[in-house]
Amino acid sequence: MVFKKLLGSLGVGGPSVDTVLQPGPALPGGLLSGEVRLRGGGSDVTVDRISLLLVARVEREGQEEEDEGTVVLERFTVGGGFRLAEEGDHTVPFTVTLPWETPITELHGQHLGPVLGIRTELEIAGARDKGDLDALAVGPLPAQEAILEAFGQLGYAFRSADLELGHIRGTGQQLPCYQEIEILPPAGHAHAVNEIEVTFIAAPGGLEVVIEADKGAGLFTEGHDTVHRFTASHHAAPQTDWNAQVDAWLKEVIAGHESHGAPPSYGDEHGDRHRSGPGAGAVVAGVAAGVAVGVVGGMVAAEVVDEIGDAFEGEEDEESDEEG
Repeated sequence: MVFKKLLGSLGVGGPSVDTVLQPGPALPGGLLSGEVRLRGGGSDVTVDRISLLLVARVEREGQEEEDEGTVVLERFTVGGGFRLAEEGDHTVPFTVTLPWETPITELHGQHLGPVLGIRTELEIAGARDKGDLDALAVGPLPAQEAILEAFGQLGYAFRSADLELGHIRGTGQQLPCYQEIEILPPAGHAHAVNEIEVTFIAAPGGLEVVIEADKGAGLFTEGHDTVHRFTASHHAAPQTDWNAQVDAWLKEVIAGHESHGAPPSYGDEHGDRHRSGPGAGAVVAGVAAGVAVGVVGGMVAAEVVDEIGDAFEGEEDEESDEEG
């Protein structure tokens, strides 16, 4: 891997930085290891701080259309307080713990749509500059994977996944955004519900599973949504009959349409509802017998890695606005 970026605000001849992440997907709440490799520029400098920023592309829904922006999910300080010699090399190994609510980016090796990255930031003599940007792959926790597989085995087709800016009221959500995984029902349930949206709010003690069912308007009825919240234990995942459990959840969700359940309490800090539209990323066509059967309608995993820079284009200005 080459040194990707010369730190511009530190001047011509400044140091360069390359962050190398451990291979393979990380897990929500799990450890992420790697090393930051620095190469000195035209003079000795003191590196005051090295930070890693976990950043994500999220959808912001306006009154008329959606747009995308970048949010910082977590910031880690992994080093600093050392002298970097002129044209010298210095390596800083690190291990950090990802937030439990870190979105899932892949399932069985198939990219789901959300784009996450690790941005390296150096602080030298009071100046901060963002250097290396690396794509981050995150796989599901065992309970999350088992629940998603159960949907597939029950005949539900995975449509897409995206990140929404805002909070789900009544949950323990900590991050400024949440992930929606959109699932299409089998033919036998298509008359009752058009789409299922699943959100995982993970924590050390287990999962909150938020299931939103969308039913479109008919000839004599208005369309409506219902939201149900369930819990799942990390420790009980291997012993749970997830097909039966998810089937019971779905029966409760679909039955809620009969009574026109209360609308979902998705919203941002202003209280506006957030509903996801069609995903702009990769679309997983389905999961059967625990194996993803393909990616259609978007970028495959290799293309996501190639396009990571474009996906975060303009993020420096957005982050500066948020921090200012």
